[in-house]
Amino acid sequence: MSYEEIVFERQGHVGILTLNRPDVLNALNKNLQNETRAVCSEIESDDNIRALIVTGSGRGFCAGADLTGRIDSEEPKILDQNHRLDEFGWVGEQAISFYRMTKPTIAAVNGIAVGAGMSMALACDLRVGSELTRFKTTFLERSLSPDSGMSFFLPRILGYSRAMDLILTSRMIDSTEAYRLGLLDRLIDSSENLLDEALAFAEEITRWPPMAVRSAKRVTQRNLHVELEQALINESSALKFAQKAPHDVAESRRSWEEKRAPEFTGL
Repeated sequence: MSYEEIVFERQGHVGILTLNRPDVLNALNKNLQNETRAVCSEIESDDNIRALIVTGSGRGFCAGADLTGRIDSEEPKILDQNHRLDEFGWVGEQAISFYRMTKPTIAAVNGIAVGAGMSMALACDLRVGSELTRFKTTFLERSLSPDSGMSFFLPRILGYSRAMDLILTSRMIDSTEAYRLGLLDRLIDSSENLLDEALAFAEEITRWPPMAVRSAKRVTQRNLHVELEQALINESSALKFAQKAPHDVAESRRSWEEKRAPEFTGL
């Protein structure tokens, strides 16, 4: 599939999605947000891709919604029934598309991440940044409350009070504070190496059995919201899915016995 406002590349078992509107810091217009969702769907259905990296072109990761051509003004004047019944809107669909992927996702936050752009990074499983990384919730400045999943993701990543600090002050935080708070999982010394380091991070993950990786992500997400007893039941169920690739189950044993690096296929 061809895209207009993103660049989608494959490197080994890793997909790399680059938001490509650098002149507006990759602000989200209707076309860009549709294309990001399409890539998530494409990756989810491609067994050869085992992880996704999301980054931005130019100086920014994503400046949030494009206020120069508001997305809501681009909706058709006459809505069909599905549009009328939609409970999520584009911001909700963005959050679901990234968070519900069963393959690991890494945001390589190459610059500023604001509003819905920050939420996109939060919807990913992991975040890598450099000295140029900046985060800003910004919603209150627009007379808005958080959307695009921010009120869901941020407290789960930082804890309630730290999330409220960033939401209610709308202050800019730099990469050092973001790493200290836990918004960034890895802080790279130089922005020039950010994508290479994110790719190396992804490859640490993609060397493991794909079915086990996807099952591990799914059960961990599910167990964020349940009591211990249900979590244990979920784990028992997930174990069965993790072992539904007979070659990889056997290869994990053979490679250990033969003292060599394993070669997992997902089969």
